[in-house]
Amino acid sequence: MKKKAVKIGQNSLCPCGSGKKYKNCCRNKKIEISIKEEYKRKYDINLKEPHQIEGIKKSGILLMSILNQIEKMIKPGLKTEDINTFVHEETIKAGAIPAPLNYRGFPKSVCISVNDVICHGIPGDRVLKDGDIVNVDITPILDGYYADASKTFFVGTPTEQGKKIVSVAAESLKRGIQTIAPGATLGDIGYAIQSYAESCGCSVVREFIGHGVGIDFHEQPQVFHFGTKGKGVCLVPSMVFTIEPMINLGKKELHVLEDRWTAVTDDGSLSAQFEQTLLVTEDGWESLTPYEL
Repeated sequence: MKKKAVKIGQNSLCPCGSGKKYKNCCRNKKIEISIKEEYKRKYDINLKEPHQIEGIKKSGILLMSILNQIEKMIKPGLKTEDINTFVHEETIKAGAIPAPLNYRGFPKSVCISVNDVICHGIPGDRVLKDGDIVNVDITPILDGYYADASKTFFVGTPTEQGKKIVSVAAESLKRGIQTIAPGATLGDIGYAIQSYAESCGCSVVREFIGHGVGIDFHEQPQVFHFGTKGKGVCLVPSMVFTIEPMINLGKKELHVLEDRWTAVTDDGSLSAQFEQTLLVTEDGWESLTPYEL
């Protein structure tokens, strides 16, 4: 899944963050090293080396294999713990590690969020019912490399509200991805998501955001799903991060349950999320956890 975009113009601001025009700054330099060092120093962002990108991509292939199998499993009567068991066993079988397990005390190998649960739902005895929506968020570590993605699925026959929020959440991610190109900014991503979701009468969760990923679970940069065009860090080739907008059918406010993980909407409205791990390329973007939106 790749998309091309316009390259950096001579009179554009240089993506290294100097504030100078590209033609007066990095255009005639060997910018691969200088930008890598600059982004690490200025933003603590690790621009990925080719071998690291390949490692993340392999982790992404494993992730999508598991996620695609889960999609076939989803049906009324299935326990969320059954999904957790499947993810754990398939991850271990592949020689990988489920990153969520014991991460800051999280007790399971996958996050499963049903209906009004925004994120970080803990698998257990909950039984999926006809008309539910369920997000499954998977992060394997394969040979030391992390990939991170999620999808929201319908359980049985979807309700009209379920169809709306899942559609808006999927399109929100799609629009965020479509802004990715060298010279674009993180604010462009947030603006694209927020403006679309709110135009549909939905809201964007503020408390949970996208993030750098690949050699650690959560790296810089932080990727907000709301924002202003042209603001924030400029995107440059070899950046790897997630976009994972959490979209509520009602208001954006939330609270976390007593388990200190499960985040739910304050008003009980449905919430849906889609997430992919994205690479900024020389002429656009590539998904390292690709699926159709």
